Amino acid sequence: MLNIHSRIDLLEKLGKYIISDEEKKCSESQNKAIQANAWFTEEHIQIALNNIVNEFLQKDKLEKWISNYKLPDTPKNVGIVMAGNIPLVGFHDLLCGFLSGHHLTIKLSSKDNILLPHLVEKLTEWDPEVGRQIEFSEMLKGCDAYIATGSNNTARYFGQYFGKFPHIIRKNRTSIAILDGNESDEDLSKLADDVFVYYGLGCRNVTQLCLPEGYNFEKLMRAFEKYASFIDHNKYKNNYDYYLAIYLLNKVPYITNGSILLVENQLPFSAVSVLHYRFYNDKKQLEGEIIEHNDIQCIIGNGHTPFGKAQTPSLHDFADGVDTMRFLCNL
Repeated sequence: MLNIHSRIDLLEKLGKYIISDEEKKCSESQNKAIQANAWFTEEHIQIALNNIVNEFLQKDKLEKWISNYKLPDTPKNVGIVMAGNIPLVGFHDLLCGFLSGHHLTIKLSSKDNILLPHLVEKLTEWDPEVGRQIEFSEMLKGCDAYIATGSNNTARYFGQYFGKFPHIIRKNRTSIAILDGNESDEDLSKLADDVFVYYGLGCRNVTQLCLPEGYNFEKLMRAFEKYASFIDHNKYKNNYDYYLAIYLLNKVPYITNGSILLVENQLPFSAVSVLHYRFYNDKKQLEGEIIEHNDIQCIIGNGHTPFGKAQTPSLHDFADGVDTMRFLCNL
């Protein structure tokens, strides 16, 4: 079995490969992924890969992070059910499992089943031991523990199947932004990234704005024009047209710049092409309410995750606030 230093060296090598000319020439996997999932684009795949390289595959960051854990002496068999809402969304789980030394059996989402196997194939090419530690399968039987990510509906089934084993089961989560009305044009431009990148499909995408009473939307809507071209994306436009028709038929007030619909709604979750907003009077009271909300992945704004950083999670940012690495080390 590979020791921890060898595993970190391999991950560092993977990071260098991803940004190399070799990977640019070998973009067949990316093209296949785009053809297989209409929501995936070359730009969004590159955003995901760049964050993986910068935040997950730097040797100094990995060594510092892993020093917080006592790695298990006896490897277990861990089954992982991955989501596929955005490119390579399951990479952090793979990383944790690989570094912990457990044998991993991974069930990929049909929406994202090309990119990750390509990266594991490269690791295996450099060291065949990786192929003996990581396998992909449609069936997850006989595992000692499970990590499963899905919707609130699938989470119920995961609970039935995996409940008697050590497990992490993740449900729907989303992110919100708190504005105070004093944001600069640069802040609002970065907020647009937090809202629009990956078409808003990620759990770290902002789907609700918390705004002070009397907020002026003019600067915000101008900033959102940065992503006006999204309306040319067929699936995104279908969502926009569908919800616009619903709001018109039901006489629901909305604000739009032609590419996104802003609707006042207390619910943090919103559909693709729709952004909810709510007003507040007391910021501290608002923050207290949000902290108690189990569905919130991260909060964007002054005093919280900085604007523009929603889609750049670090090694310490776990998908649901549960430390995946500690879970694996304690098996």
